[in-house]
Amino acid sequence: MPETWIALDSSARRKNWWWTGYLTAIFVGLAIALIAVGEKFAWIIFISFFWLLAVAYIINRAYGRTLLTSDGIKFHTFFSRRVTPWPEVADIKKRRHQGRSAEWWELRIIRQRGRSLGVPGAFTSRRYDDTFENKLVLIREYWARSVRAE
Repeated sequence: MPETWIALDSSARRKNWWWTGYLTAIFVGLAIALIAVGEKFAWIIFISFFWLLAVAYIINRAYGRTLLTSDGIKFHTFFSRRVTPWPEVADIKKRRHQGRSAEWWELRIIRQRGRSLGVPGAFTSRRYDDTFENKLVLIREYWARSVRAE
């Protein structure tokens, strides 16, 4: 089977950048409010640190990709690279997250030993997303073919 990349499409990445801008506006507004009331500079640094963490998470999520090969699954994120051979995979599941006013889904690789891994480039905030479901089917197909080949 040829190698296949799984990644977010350009519209999903654009949506991610909009959320980054929204988050930045909130943090800038908070910093301006703290300056206006005369708070110490340490609070501004504290807020900036958490803004930086949030932006790093959003960028990592938006530009993460996964390469499916006949040998295993290779995760490529902004900060790391990881390879998991198919024999180490126990299951591939869709995981739902829920917040106060939002919900989103991601794909998780459940390994034989160790913790589960999120699949970069495979998440959605829509309840029925064909692209997301196709990614799940594609990963399971690669996994099934590798198990049959052994």
